[in-house]
Amino acid sequence: MSAKVSRTVLKTSTSGDRRAECNPQKYDDGTFEIDHVIASSHGGLTRASNLCLACFSCNFYKAVNLSGVDPQTGKVIRLFDPRRQNWKRHFRWNGAILVGKTQIGRATIQVLRINLPIRVALRQSLIDIGVFPSSDG
Repeated sequence: MSAKVSRTVLKTSTSGDRRAECNPQKYDDGTFEIDHVIASSHGGLTRASNLCLACFSCNFYKAVNLSGVDPQTGKVIRLFDPRRQNWKRHFRWNGAILVGKTQIGRATIQVLRINLPIRVALRQSLIDIGVFPSSDG
C-alpha cells in the first residue's frame, strides 16, 4: 500500500468515516489498522475508496466477511460499508451499547462482536468520564 493511500485513508477515517466508532482511537490501547471493506480475497482493491480505519477487534472479527446474519430476521445481510453508507441510518447508541437500527446494522454488530462485555465496559468507563460518545455521535 502506498504512503499516499495510507495518508488518505487515515485522513478520511478520522474526519467522518464512522467505522472506528465502536471505541475512540485515542482511548484504545491497540493500534487501529487500515482494513479492506471488501477483502482482497474477494476482489477488493487496495485503494482509498475500499479502505477504512478499524480497531483491532473489529478488523479481527470482520476478517474477510462481506455479510452476516441479522439476529432479528435470520436473513443473510451485507455488512455496513463505511465508505458508502450513512452510519446514523444503521446505528444508534443506547448508553455503551451499539444498537442496530436496520438489518445491516444488526448483522454488522453481530459479526464484529461490537457489544462484547469487555468492549461495552470500556465504552461505559469513557461515558463515566464524559468522553464518549463523541458530541457529533
